Amino acid sequence: MQHIVINLVILICGFILLIKGADFFVKGASTVAHKFGVPQIIIGLTVVAMGTSAPEAAVSISSAVSGNAAITIGNVVGSNIINTLLIIGITALIAPIAVDRSAVKVDMPFMLGITLLLLPLGYTGEIVNRWEGLILLAVFVAYMAYLFHQALKGHSDSDELRPTYGQGNLWMILWIFLGLAMIVGGSKMTVLGATEIALALGVSQRMIGLTIVAFGTSLPELVTSATAARKGNPGIAIGNIVGSNIFNILFVTGLTAVITPIPFQRAFMIDGAVAAFAALLLWLGPLKSGRIGRVIGACMLVCYALYFAFVLFMK
Repeated sequence: MQHIVINLVILICGFILLIKGADFFVKGASTVAHKFGVPQIIIGLTVVAMGTSAPEAAVSISSAVSGNAAITIGNVVGSNIINTLLIIGITALIAPIAVDRSAVKVDMPFMLGITLLLLPLGYTGEIVNRWEGLILLAVFVAYMAYLFHQALKGHSDSDELRPTYGQGNLWMILWIFLGLAMIVGGSKMTVLGATEIALALGVSQRMIGLTIVAFGTSLPELVTSATAARKGNPGIAIGNIVGSNIFNILFVTGLTAVITPIPFQRAFMIDGAVAAFAALLLWLGPLKSGRIGRVIGACMLVCYALYFAFVLFMK
């Protein structure tokens, strides 16, 4: 009983760190957007997306270095499915998300394209080799160059840049790094506490992996996107998810494959197809209305529930 109480305290502290960390992180990111005239969507696609994807990147790269690269594809594809269907779904139910037209025209179809690209790369030879990893990294560099060019333009079709906090450069850096550290630390504490409680209650390791750990690694994206949407920063909310998915496929998979070739099991073709469907749904959702409303959000959550049931009972 004492063990459960201790881990319950760890779990609660983790949630507090996540919530406050996301608040600080969004404050810093939105202030950067205002101060330098950079569209929120660009900040979301870069600084916020890479920051919240740090856990996935750390897991995949450290696994590759230790000779266990097989975890990478499942980590990347599974994270992208959760990011799109579960996190966007929950965020849209909390508050409908306005989507920048540049994201609909460029970033979302680009995310769909690279998700589809991953399938033939892995299917041929059942491995993502070093040359294919270099290709992914090259595409990532080109995409970053495009975003840098867009940032220099300093305008967007629909972003409303709004000041939120002190404008000093030191404060902006403090908010961003403090928030990121709290998010990453909070997610680790949450996963640790929940896992230990589940084990103490007799929940199987497989179920823990499919639920607590999978959801826990996406907590930074969830809390950050929900906080950004609630605080009226839709560009950061949607850019966080789209950017995280792009970062996961191009940078995390690419760099891991360069370190060591990544095994790609045929079973991942189904998961990859689900990730591509999720990307397609995310793109088509705001195509006419310019927003992801509660109906689309609910549809995404239903799709994730069906996928989760498939993974649970069919694999």
